Amino acid sequence: MATEYEAGAAPAEEPGVRPLAYLNAVGTANPPHDIHGAYVDLIAARLEPRQEKLFRRMAGRAGISHRYSIFSPAEANGSAADAEGFFAHGAYPGTGRRMARYETEAPALALQAIARLDPDPASITHLIVCSCTGFTAPGLDQRIAAAMGLRADVERTVVGFMGCYAAVNSLRLANHIVRSDADARVLVVNVELCSLHFQDTSDLDTTLSSMLFADGATAALVTAQPQGFALRDFRSSAIAQSEEAITWRIGDSGFDMHLSGEVPRHIETALRGSAAAGPDGLLRGEGADAYDCWAVHAGGRTILDAVEKGLDLSDGSLAVSRDILDRHGNMSSATLMFVLARLLADGRDISRGMAMAFGPGLAAESFRFRSA
Repeated sequence: MATEYEAGAAPAEEPGVRPLAYLNAVGTANPPHDIHGAYVDLIAARLEPRQEKLFRRMAGRAGISHRYSIFSPAEANGSAADAEGFFAHGAYPGTGRRMARYETEAPALALQAIARLDPDPASITHLIVCSCTGFTAPGLDQRIAAAMGLRADVERTVVGFMGCYAAVNSLRLANHIVRSDADARVLVVNVELCSLHFQDTSDLDTTLSSMLFADGATAALVTAQPQGFALRDFRSSAIAQSEEAITWRIGDSGFDMHLSGEVPRHIETALRGSAAAGPDGLLRGEGADAYDCWAVHAGGRTILDAVEKGLDLSDGSLAVSRDILDRHGNMSSATLMFVLARLLADGRDISRGMAMAFGPGLAAESFRFRSA
């Protein structure tokens, strides 16, 4: 007997059958300022020769050519990291000033992504806003709803401070809403301003971590309309003995990121174990060859390498994720949505897709999907 995942759901009007939820479309947006090369040059100039050589070598191997920020890069050899002097060497801003900037910039970037999605505001019943790079109240949900002219009774939810895998949590929530109400039309917004949290340091580990991150936003529509990708079978998995491998804590000078060099090893080991874990593993008891598409959060080159090794994937399996990393860097929770947007735009017929992302905990979030 075919499973619901294999055959699709029965029509919504059939008694006792809940509708499938579909990721219909995704709009994406980045700020206009490409900061990657300027950031590498800025940090390299602050390092002693041996560390500078190592830093540039690591930057060259990162698999990133472009990263975008709300801040325009400064001129070479300037005293600040950005043209307006927000990040002046020796006087980086405190958390309050960074959050004030988040309050204006985050909704503006989110609205750019929403405009590219171009949903009918009157049709939106639910709004989910996901972000881990800032806090404000009234929240981004209220600001976005007001700017879009959403109806007064739109149901709003904020998914906050969960990190890179929060895209999956947001889609899971949208999936539950649509499966409980076939008339629901859920707008899911991810917006991250990672560059707000650059630190005034020459510590090599910190600067190498910061070199991965960038700003970006996405807007997605999830409904019961059979268009785009059918969302199926969400699953969470905590990775044992890795609780401090990724941390994201609020400090006096922005949010402090710790990204252990052990993260790729933890991921590779966990995925090898998952492949052998039977129905309870991330692969649901199947081999990697059972899937014809992989949508993996582009957290960094070494993380994508770890996924390939842990699952013994063929070369090119993560080509879309690697291209997103190269063109945009790691935009935290927005990154996986950029990958899904690219897959939707490619128009490829996918019968069994697997999406996954990793974040603080260390934990993995995943779901299966297929073309409508």
